Amino acid sequence: MEKTYSICPFCGCGCSFYLITEGKRVVGVDPSPLHPVNKGMLCIKGWNSYEFINSPERLTSPLVRKNGKLVETDWEEALRIVSSRLKEIKDSYGPNSLGFLSSAKATNEENFLLMKMARAAFKTNNVDHCARLCHSSTVAGLALTFGSGAMTNSIDEVEGADVLFITGTNTTAQHPLIGTRMINAKEKGAKLILMDPREIPLAQFADIHLQQNVGTDVAVLNGMMNIIIEEDMYDKEFVESRTEGFDKLKSVVSRYTPRAVEIISGVSAGALETAARMYARADKAMLVYAMGITQHTTGTDNVKTCANLAMLCGNIGRPSTGVNPLRGQNNVQGACDMGALPNVYSGYQSVADQGIRKKFEAAWKVENLDEKPGLTITEMMMAAQKGDIKAMYIMGENPAMSDPDSSHIELALSNLDFLVVQDIFLSQTAALADVVLPAASFAERMGTYTNTERRVQLSHKAIDPPGLAKADWEIICKISSLSGYSMHYDSPAEIMSEINSLTPSYGGITYSRLEKGFGLQWPCPNEDHPGTPILHKDKFTKGLGTFLPCDFQPLAEAPDDEYDFLLTTGRIYYHYHTGTMTRRTSVLEREAPHARLEINPEDAKKLGIQNNDMVEVVSRRGAMRARAEVTTTVPRKVVFSTFHFVESPVNMLTNPAYDPIAKIPEFKGCAVKIRRVA
Repeated sequence: MEKTYSICPFCGCGCSFYLITEGKRVVGVDPSPLHPVNKGMLCIKGWNSYEFINSPERLTSPLVRKNGKLVETDWEEALRIVSSRLKEIKDSYGPNSLGFLSSAKATNEENFLLMKMARAAFKTNNVDHCARLCHSSTVAGLALTFGSGAMTNSIDEVEGADVLFITGTNTTAQHPLIGTRMINAKEKGAKLILMDPREIPLAQFADIHLQQNVGTDVAVLNGMMNIIIEEDMYDKEFVESRTEGFDKLKSVVSRYTPRAVEIISGVSAGALETAARMYARADKAMLVYAMGITQHTTGTDNVKTCANLAMLCGNIGRPSTGVNPLRGQNNVQGACDMGALPNVYSGYQSVADQGIRKKFEAAWKVENLDEKPGLTITEMMMAAQKGDIKAMYIMGENPAMSDPDSSHIELALSNLDFLVVQDIFLSQTAALADVVLPAASFAERMGTYTNTERRVQLSHKAIDPPGLAKADWEIICKISSLSGYSMHYDSPAEIMSEINSLTPSYGGITYSRLEKGFGLQWPCPNEDHPGTPILHKDKFTKGLGTFLPCDFQPLAEAPDDEYDFLLTTGRIYYHYHTGTMTRRTSVLEREAPHARLEINPEDAKKLGIQNNDMVEVVSRRGAMRARAEVTTTVPRKVVFSTFHFVESPVNMLTNPAYDPIAKIPEFKGCAVKIRRVA
C-alpha cells in the first residue's frame, strides 16, 4: 500500500488526508494529523471520499450522440466534433452565442484554463460557475463594503472568539470540521448567537437563538445595529478612523426599532436586545454565514448588512473577528479567484479595464479581448431558452439538478444547437449532451484548490484515470489547440507559473512552496511573503470600509391562500450537492437513501400527515414527492428539503427570481402547497 497527499473533494473546509492505494485502486484515507484545518479528523463524507472513485459508473470513454443515443467513441472523433462545432457556431452567430461553465470541483489550474479558452480562443466573456448560485452575493457585497469578497479570517481562529454570531449556516452538517471548532469555542467559554429560521443542531449550544422569519435577515441585523447605536455600544474610534458613511447607516437603522423588527421578523424585542449587547460588548466577535444569507433576491443586501454590523463594532482586521462566509464546495473560492466569472479575469481583475485587458492580451498573445462583461449562469440559461446562446461547454457542473426552476433549465439545454459536458459521471446534465468527455477525479490529477479561508493547497495524483479518461486541463488544451488557439503545458505546475505572473494575489504561491507545508493564504504577492491569514488588518482593501445600509425587502414569492407553505432548501450531513459522488458511496447512501421533507407537527396533524408518509410538494413551477419528517426543527408553515436526490428534484420548485446585483437565485424561499399521497 502507498499513501498520497490529497485534499478532500467535498466542502470548502479544505481538509487534508492521504489517499491509500493498493495497486490501481484507492482503498482508504488517512487524515493528516498536523493539518491546520482538520488536525487528524474527518467528517463522514471525508472518511468515505474514496469510494466513488472506483464506481463502475465512471465515464471511461468519450460519448457522442448518434441517432439520438450516446455511444462510445475515441478521443480523436470527440475532440474533432467539439472543436469544429464550437468554431462553426462562433463563426455563424458570433462569440457571444457560446457559453462556458467552469467548476467548483476542478482545480485552480483547470478553472484558469477554461476561462482562458473562453476568452482567448473563442473571444467571449460568457463564462461562469456555480458560485453564481451560492456566494456571488458575497463577492459583490464584501467587494463593495471592504474591497475584497472573501472570508476575512481563518478557521483556526474560531476557537479564540469571545462571541460567535452564526447565521445562514447549518455548520455541523455543511462544514463539520468548522462546526466542531464552534462547539470547542463554546466549551472554552465563548457565547454563541444563532440566527436561523430552523432549529438546527447548533441551537442546542446557542446562548440565544434568533429564529427569524425566512428572508428577514436585513431587518434583524438593522435592529441589532439600532440598539448598538442607541445604547452607545459601537466602536467610535474604528468608525471614525477606518470607515465612511456612518451617518447614512445611523439614519437608516433608526427606523428598525426592536418593536418594528419584531413585527417583521418574529424575533422578540427582548431577544434582539440581548443579542445586540452580547455582540457589541465582546472584545472578539466573529460573524460566520453561508447560503442562508446569500441565496436570496436580497443576498447582496444581506451580505452588506453583515459587513455593516462588523464594522460598527470594530470586528475587522483582528484575530477571531471578521465576516466569514463559508464556501460550499471544495474549490468554489479558487474558481472565483481564477476568473471563472463573466466580469473579471483571475484575481478579480476587471475585463472592462483597458490596462488589465492589455496585460492579458500580451501574455496570451491575442488581440481584442472583449471589454463587455459576459452572461451569468442564470442569464445564459435564459438566453439559451430564447435561442441567443447556441452552444454550451459545461465542465463538472450539473445545472439540470442544481439550478432553480430546473424544468426550464432542461428546456434551455435541450434548445441548444450543441452541448458538450465534461464530467466523471453521466450526470443529469451530461445525459442531455451531444458530446460527453470523461474527466479525471481529484485522485487522478495534480493541482491546487483554495479553501474557504483562502488557503491554496496542493493535491497530488494517486492513480491513473480509468479507461480513456483525462484530466480536465489536458482536455481543455486539446480542444483549444484544435479550435485554432494553441495551448500547451507540460504540467499543472507550469499553469500555476502563468497564474503567478498574471494574478497579484497569487504571485508568491508556487508549487515549490506548497510542497513544503499546508498551503498559503492569499494575498501572497511574492515568494518572500508568508501569506495573509487575516484581511484588512491596518486598512481595508479599498481604503476606508464603506457602510452601505439597506432597507428590508420581502421575499420575491410569499405564501398565499393557495400556496400556503414556505419551502426553504439546503444540505444534509450525509450528502453533497447533486449527489453525483455521495450517492455512489455505500455508507452515505445507506444512512440517507432518499429525500425528506421536514414539516412541523402542528401542520402535519392538520394535513393528516404522519412520519414517513409520502407527500407531494407543488409550487407554481413544478412538483416533487418526498418522505415526510415530522419535526419541530422547522416552525409552523415552513417546510425544508434538500437538492441531493434526483428522485425528489426540489429545484423543480424553487424560484428563479434573482438578486439584481449578484444575479443569485432565491433558493431559500418559495411558496408551495402540500398534500399526503401515501
